[in-house]
Amino acid sequence: MPTESPASDSNIRLEASWKAVLADQFATPHMLALKTFLQAQKAAGKEIYPRGSLIFNAMDSTPFDRVKVVILGQDPYHGPGQAHGLSFSVPMGVAPPPSLVNMFREIQQDLGIEPPNHGCLESWAAQGVLLLNSVLTVERGQAASHKGQGWETFTDAIIGALDRGRENLVFMLWGSYAQKKGKYINRDRHLVLTSPHPSPLSAHRGFFGNGHFSKTNAYLQQHGVEPISWALP
Repeated sequence: MPTESPASDSNIRLEASWKAVLADQFATPHMLALKTFLQAQKAAGKEIYPRGSLIFNAMDSTPFDRVKVVILGQDPYHGPGQAHGLSFSVPMGVAPPPSLVNMFREIQQDLGIEPPNHGCLESWAAQGVLLLNSVLTVERGQAASHKGQGWETFTDAIIGALDRGRENLVFMLWGSYAQKKGKYINRDRHLVLTSPHPSPLSAHRGFFGNGHFSKTNAYLQQHGVEPISWALP
């Protein structure tokens, strides 16, 4: 999806299964308002992350019917070269940010997997981990700058579609912002794991030691689903 046109079907660059599930979303008032907002930002010379072709990278990387796990972030990284449309992930060659470093630390404590030398989580996405941010764009250097512009309603629809259309998914909701999305999830159909956020400000208050990665795999195996290999290649 080019940043200048999130509401035009002909311009939506989105994986086919997700496009079918979300088709009705793109003519809604919140998405039309979002289109106007992004057009105005671009006209004002603002640099928006990630680039247009990567805005829907989470869905493009993990088709609807292949989702096993959802890791919900807040909004994209706002530093140059960091955001590539997958929550918590950075491209190869970019240093892992602090929250991701803490995720790797918890994986090591939980599963004994040594931290990788990069922060690209594409292999998780390929296995069925939907790395979804609540807000899908951000202005360079301005955290949460696109909050409240319509993306939250759109990502609510994504969570709702998964809740209704799939069974036995695992949702990892870290921090109060992500946990607000939990109201859309039926706990009888899915596993919802909550804890403080992996940010250095909160990780020591219960993210470390939460065991979410082993709990996820145990739940998947219990329901006959191939577990996730959390070790990055």
